[in-house]
Amino acid sequence: MDIALNFTLGLSEGISWPWPIAVYLFLAGISGGAVATAIMMNLYRRQTRDNTPLLKAATLIGFVTIVLGMVCLVLDLTNPLNFWRILIYYNPTSVMSLGVMALLGYIPLVCILMLVALRDDFKIGFLDGIIGWFDAHRCGLQWIVLVLALTICAYTGFLISALIRFPLINQAVLPALFVASGLSAGAAASKMVAAGMFGADQHSADLKLLHGAEWPIMAAEALCIFMIAVALISGNAAAQAAAQAFTTGAWATEFWIGVVGVGFLVPILLSGAKNSTAFYLSGLASVTGMMCLRLFILYAGQLYSI
Repeated sequence: MDIALNFTLGLSEGISWPWPIAVYLFLAGISGGAVATAIMMNLYRRQTRDNTPLLKAATLIGFVTIVLGMVCLVLDLTNPLNFWRILIYYNPTSVMSLGVMALLGYIPLVCILMLVALRDDFKIGFLDGIIGWFDAHRCGLQWIVLVLALTICAYTGFLISALIRFPLINQAVLPALFVASGLSAGAAASKMVAAGMFGADQHSADLKLLHGAEWPIMAAEALCIFMIAVALISGNAAAQAAAQAFTTGAWATEFWIGVVGVGFLVPILLSGAKNSTAFYLSGLASVTGMMCLRLFILYAGQLYSI
C-alpha cells in the first residue's frame, strides 16, 4: 500500500516525461506538418510532377526534423542502446507500437521523397536510377507520405493523451490540436526555407495560397485549445484543478506569452506587412508558439495532475 501511494505521488508531483519528449513532440509535429502542407498544396494545384521550392523545403525539413526527433526519443530511454527492441516487438493495442510502425514507414519514404524533390539540384550518383523509378511513381508516393505525415502529427497527440492521470493531457481533442499546430508551424517553416534556401518568391502563388490557408488552421488550433479549457472548467474536481494551469504559475505565463502572444498575435499583427522582415518574423513566431504549446501541454499537464 505504501509503495502504491509513493508511486502515485511520484506521478503527480514530478515530471515523468522531461524536455526531450517535448522536443520530440515539437520536431515530429514540424516534420509531419511541413510535409503534409507541401503535398496537399501540390495536389490542390495539380502540380504533382513539379519539384517546387515548397516541396523541396518541406521534405528537407521533414526528414531532418524527424531524424533529430528520433534521436531525442532514443536518448530519453532508460537504456538507449536497447532501442532496437521496439522495432522488433509489437503490441497492436499499444499507441506507441502503432506509432513506431508508422514511423518505420514514414522516415524512409519521406527521405525518398526528399531525394526525388532534390534530384535536379544534387547529383545522387548510383542511386539516381532508383530515385528515378520513384520519381515515375511520385503521385502514389506523395499520397502515401501524406497519410503517414498526418498520422505522425496525430500520433504524438494520441501518445500522451493516453496518460489518464493528467486531466490537461488526457483530452480526446489533443490529437486534433497537434495536427492543427503541426500544420501551422510546418507551413511557416516550409515558407521560410523555401524562400531562404530555394529561391521561392515570397509573393508567389504557392506561398500566397499557403499563407491564406494558415488562418483557418490557426482558427482550428485556437478552437481546440478553447475546447480543452472548457472541458477542464466544466469537469470534475481534478479537471477544475488542472484548469489552473491556464491562470496561475509560471506555465500560465508561458502559455499566454509564448502560445497566445507569440504564436497567435504576432503573426496576426504582421499579416498586413509585405516586407521580408515581417515574413520571417511571422514564420519564426508560429514555430516558436508551437514549441511553447508542446512544452505547456507536457509540463503543465504533468504538474497540474490528480
